[in-house]
Amino acid sequence: MREFHDTIVIGGGQAGLMMSHHLSRMGREHVVLERRRVAERWRTERWDSLIFQFPNRFIRVPGLTFTGEPDAFASRDQILSFLEHYAEHVQAPVRCGIEVQSLRREPGSERYRLETPGAVFESRNVVIATGPYQRADLPPNASELPPRLLQLHASAYRNPEQLPPGGVLVVGSGASGCQIAEELAEAGRTVHLSISRHRRVPRRYRGGDLTDWFAALGMLAFARRQWLHGKPLLPVVLTGVGGGHDIDLRHFAAKGVRLAGYLSAVRGEKLGFADNVEEILSAADDAYVEFCAAVDAHLQRTGAAAEPLGDPVPPPHRPSHAPVRELDLSKAGVGSVIWCTGYQLDLAWVQLPVIGENGAPRHCDGVTECPGVYFLGLPWLRTWSSTFLFGVGDDAEFLAARIAARG
Repeated sequence: MREFHDTIVIGGGQAGLMMSHHLSRMGREHVVLERRRVAERWRTERWDSLIFQFPNRFIRVPGLTFTGEPDAFASRDQILSFLEHYAEHVQAPVRCGIEVQSLRREPGSERYRLETPGAVFESRNVVIATGPYQRADLPPNASELPPRLLQLHASAYRNPEQLPPGGVLVVGSGASGCQIAEELAEAGRTVHLSISRHRRVPRRYRGGDLTDWFAALGMLAFARRQWLHGKPLLPVVLTGVGGGHDIDLRHFAAKGVRLAGYLSAVRGEKLGFADNVEEILSAADDAYVEFCAAVDAHLQRTGAAAEPLGDPVPPPHRPSHAPVRELDLSKAGVGSVIWCTGYQLDLAWVQLPVIGENGAPRHCDGVTECPGVYFLGLPWLRTWSSTFLFGVGDDAEFLAARIAARG
């Protein structure tokens, strides 16, 4: 079988659905190819208790309003239900169960050829909207751990009951690692957390939510080169659990979570960790102070602060015990390891000169050097917001306009 479409969108997640909306609005014929189901990663690659990290008023998609309480935080199931409803509302022409196995240029033609198990598709325009969460990124020493351990990537973790009895080692302290470690600790598990570099920020400050201050400071629209004036792009740790609260690993330690530095050595049941816990926590504290100072400067500059501002930063809470340098998994009763170590892109099927030697896409604001080929939904595609529900719609509109301009 062979089909031709003016535009083919690959991926039926939030980015692909928003692109479909804008293409329809501009009268552009298209189809969306999804290898599984609409919003599949929200269905099968998120833990049960996941809460959206931003208030509901930041759930913004073009053409439909989220009806939840503006200052509340939506659950995973609420987000999934909303995206399913969105696909129906915008009448996105999604074809589920179709996996694109290769994308290449049709020889001697301006068309692109997309091969799938059951058909060949051709198109003038292709939008790759498969997202950044494609393949679990596991460190090499994961294979050196004892086979008795249950090892899960964060994308496969569901709830504490899924794990065997005993303690848990969580590796990585981005938003996922912190939220999973907190859930396990509250479930009564002994948690060892191998931390990584991150930015600590206040959930609420001076009467506003963190995201409100991001918007007020213009950070949501920052291009990569503007973010923190060239400082390292460390992850910001957030949570919407319990109505949203600060994430501070010093508080975790005070509540019994055993903090460790980078996992540096695996020798059977015995693990070694770098001596960098205090260095990481101090840098996170500095980031907290820096952010608060930026908000205060904004308030002073705009005249919103009618009275002098007091000291907003509480003293750091020191860990209640020494960081872990060595851990005997068997003696500590650890039965499982959860790798919160991020993802890698998997774009080997894109057989076009739009992928760099490191496997990352080559583009400028989502536009590639191959006419009619675009990326959407990637971190920092155009701005800091490009991968979030409140930002990807603007990118989709921008790229849809580029497609329309091609005629």
